[in-house]
Amino acid sequence: MLFWDQGMKAMQAWGEYAMAYSQMLMSANEVIWRRTTQMATGTMTQPEATGMVLEKVTAMAKATEKASVAAAKGATPLAIMNAALAPYGTKTRSNARRLRK
Repeated sequence: MLFWDQGMKAMQAWGEYAMAYSQMLMSANEVIWRRTTQMATGTMTQPEATGMVLEKVTAMAKATEKASVAAAKGATPLAIMNAALAPYGTKTRSNARRLRK
């Protein structure tokens, strides 16, 4: 019974990671579409264009930090991946919400 429980927990953990990754990708696609539309129509502001570049560096730094801390604490590889993905998901969701307005 123990083996079955471990397998189910692992499947659930991977499923949660896959869902978080899919949600991040959907938000990223929306952000790319909205920003491309802004560029094509000439309505993108200078702060938006600057932020579009700088947010990548910030998200990568946060993702690296979160993954490093998780790894230093002895987290599983999946937990480290989740820690690294979280800043990207947060940023893409907030950008999508902001650009919808």
